Amino acid sequence: MTSPLLPPSLLPRLERLSIASRRRIRGTMQGKRRSSRFGSSLEFADYREYAPGDDIRRFDWSVYSRTGRPFVRQYWDEQELQVNLYVDISASMDFGGKPEQSADAELPSENKLLYAKQLAASIGYMALASEDRVQAAVFSEELKGKLPLVRGKASALRLFSFLQGAAPVGKGDLAMALRKPEVLPKQPGMTWIFSDLWLERGIEGIEETLSFLLAAGQEIVLVHVLSEAELRPTLSGDLRLLDSELGTGKEIALTGKILEQYSRALGNYMKEISKLCSSRGIRYVLAPTYVPLEQGIVEILHKAGTGRS
Repeated sequence: MTSPLLPPSLLPRLERLSIASRRRIRGTMQGKRRSSRFGSSLEFADYREYAPGDDIRRFDWSVYSRTGRPFVRQYWDEQELQVNLYVDISASMDFGGKPEQSADAELPSENKLLYAKQLAASIGYMALASEDRVQAAVFSEELKGKLPLVRGKASALRLFSFLQGAAPVGKGDLAMALRKPEVLPKQPGMTWIFSDLWLERGIEGIEETLSFLLAAGQEIVLVHVLSEAELRPTLSGDLRLLDSELGTGKEIALTGKILEQYSRALGNYMKEISKLCSSRGIRYVLAPTYVPLEQGIVEILHKAGTGRS
């Protein structure tokens, strides 16, 4: 299986990882995850008293010999997890390097859009390899494309192709895109958002976005994708700065003092996002593009508490 989005050498490593959900999963198809229902897996859950019609193979004779009471063993049902991927393709994401550059798991991607696509593809592939269902969507101020639910590793190329083909356009505002009910996930599950969070309405837009998804029964991981130039700016002198989404420009004399003010403002913005997410049980993770892809995936899973091998 080959794709310009992910290097082939990375795929076997991703198959050794899986996404850990905080919740017991109650899906619609048989899978590999523990659900809230009792079923036919091999993982023991509890005992209950025998009732006529119970499978005699689950009768526990050792308990009967000790207590004189008939009990049967119950096992956890195993169901799939629905994983929803939302990738911000607004114009501000097309920053740093080329979005179509070839992928290398050992080197930083630099371009935010490419990095976000690679992270989403990696999470999606992990889910497909675990027999979970995956749905993907790309957005700016509105939904720009949606991949219907897919399942199984054989569907990975469809996911990769969908993400690879998404071009940067428009302004970032996922809340506006989610106003249409058909855009929201239909089943409870886990939703991953990959965005630089330079959204039209800032914290207000983020809060509205998260509210929509929480109401849809989603366990949310918010991945904040930022470039090294945004996190560690080194520009100086008299410059004209352009807004990539609005097309407007501003003349500015960039001094050390202004860079300090910018760093404080960015730090405060990130703290606000983190506080908002923490108050709602949402996992918020920073994903700098200067971190090599494979390392970035492992760090995101670790920081979000969603990874297991």
